[in-house]
Amino acid sequence: MSSARGRARLTELPLGAIRPRGWLADQLRLQADGQTGQLEDIWPDVGPDSAWLGGDGEGWERGPYYLDGLVPLAYVLDDGELKARAQKWIEAILAGQRDDGWFGPPGDDDWWPRMVALKVLTQYADATGDDRVPPFLRSYFAFQARTLPRRPLHGWGRARGADNVLSVMWLYDRTGEEWLLDLGRLLLAQTHDWATFLTRDLPAGPAPAFRHLVHGVNVAMGLKTPAVAALVDEDGDAGLVRHAEELREMLANLMRLHGLVHGCFSGDEWLGGREPHHGVETCLVVEWMFTLEHLVRILGDGSHADLLEQTAFNLLAASSDPRMLAHQYHQQANQVLVSFADRDWSFSGPDANVFGLEPHFGCCTANLHQGWPKFARSLWMRADDQTLAVVSYAPCQVDSEVAGHPVRLDVRTSYPFDEEVEIAVDPGPVREFALRLRIPGWCQEPSLTVGGEPMPVTPDQDGFVTVRRTWADGDVVHLRLPMRVRTVPRDNGAVGFRLGPLVLVHAVGEIWRPVPDHAGLAEWEITPRTFWNLGALVDDPAGVDGVDGIDGVDAVGSWPVQRRPVGPVPFAVDAAPVVVRGRGAPLRQWRMRDNSAGPPPAGPVATRAPVMELRLLPYGSARLRVAELPTVTVTPEPADD
Repeated sequence: MSSARGRARLTELPLGAIRPRGWLADQLRLQADGQTGQLEDIWPDVGPDSAWLGGDGEGWERGPYYLDGLVPLAYVLDDGELKARAQKWIEAILAGQRDDGWFGPPGDDDWWPRMVALKVLTQYADATGDDRVPPFLRSYFAFQARTLPRRPLHGWGRARGADNVLSVMWLYDRTGEEWLLDLGRLLLAQTHDWATFLTRDLPAGPAPAFRHLVHGVNVAMGLKTPAVAALVDEDGDAGLVRHAEELREMLANLMRLHGLVHGCFSGDEWLGGREPHHGVETCLVVEWMFTLEHLVRILGDGSHADLLEQTAFNLLAASSDPRMLAHQYHQQANQVLVSFADRDWSFSGPDANVFGLEPHFGCCTANLHQGWPKFARSLWMRADDQTLAVVSYAPCQVDSEVAGHPVRLDVRTSYPFDEEVEIAVDPGPVREFALRLRIPGWCQEPSLTVGGEPMPVTPDQDGFVTVRRTWADGDVVHLRLPMRVRTVPRDNGAVGFRLGPLVLVHAVGEIWRPVPDHAGLAEWEITPRTFWNLGALVDDPAGVDGVDGIDGVDAVGSWPVQRRPVGPVPFAVDAAPVVVRGRGAPLRQWRMRDNSAGPPPAGPVATRAPVMELRLLPYGSARLRVAELPTVTVTPEPADD
């Protein structure tokens, strides 16, 4: 085989090079003090009896899943206690390799959980430089190369083989051994053909039965397959372009048939169609984020970073309670009741909707932890030896190298809750280098100054603006990304709202009801204390003035936007950093169905109900919410004779 292959457009910085600041540091500390930091003490599946630690307990995916979030959380926070918790697992994995290269609990021969363990080891090695990891991986990959021809990927591993290839390529980038490219191609040949399924064979509506190709989490993981395939494609950069187009077609068809108002696709275990009562599994959210992080890295397309921010700031934030003590298995775009109840979902138990330790099934309990720390790690990447690129905006400190010399960037912002981003540059001994600044696709009128001087903002085809200059001590990049309230048209005349990367929702008043005798740190049902069934009055001249927007999204700029400082609990509903005050009217005919909000009535709905305030908050702040609303027209009462 030829060693020709596509080259990733961006390169990750070492784990720990990016330190969260501001609201993001607060969010990660909540996670460290909550579910992640205490999980070993409250959940036996990752306790001392785990088979991954040499015990006789759970020995499949849960230990590796937990580590896949614990390791990056420990190192982005530089938290000694979390590092110590992780280290005993690392030592157990490294010590458990057989002479033939196989590793892991002896009672399980599934390829899949080892794919997760490989991701753990590569992150750990990135953070620590532990020189035991590369030979460990090399021995295991040699075992795979010998064994896969007679014992191919199957089940979950066949759906998720691209994740295995990511770790193979991590080692290839450090050793250059050509046989690793051959192994990557073999793994992809044994992986489901996601491109054909998602572009040609994807059914509409809720999946009636399980198969791996309609499992929502598998879809989220499978979407990275074209980009990963580009890394071993013998057509090199031409293959990268071809696979990028393939991915666009896959994603467009998936969203056409299963896209929800918040920009993610449904997956209440299996693909669920487009109606807003269908759920999204927490595992789907964090795996979709991991996929998007690698789509940006490999393809260099800023539109995938737009989706990454949208998923993190909305769905990830909403998947746990504000203090990250408990999580949901499934969340809903239109979620007006959190309770033990049967719902019109593809496959779920009655507890899948509550916030708790292990609602419905324990995969999310183990897997949710990767979302925020991997997002923090991916905020910035390297474009080349003299260029750093911003993938997502959030407060952080970046310590990297340019041309072999240290450079520090201090990113000061409350984004996504604010429009302003400042980047203080400490160039060290290197004065000339470049920053690539991503301009989100929703932003129509960005402005940029560098060292107090205005700069033109003309994004390239990937959505980035490159600032290349000789930097002086104290230089500050000031980027303004104006956010206008805009609408998202939905089926049957319904509508959603966005402000920059934030999905806005009608926030329903919440009554949190603790569940008695619960396991773990906390468990809640939530019932509404206010109307949930309002329609949006979008034609009111005092409310919304509609003009043509971008990408099929209408800009609706005149509803007032109120901003306030981000508090220590960034996604608490009573301290939401953004409030938009619109107008709507109650629709009494819009009622519950199967313990969820029924489908929005076809609009515009004529009503004589009184006009009232429609309070919109960020999706991630509201655990009871309506994200997809019918539109209304208000007919005045006839005048008395």
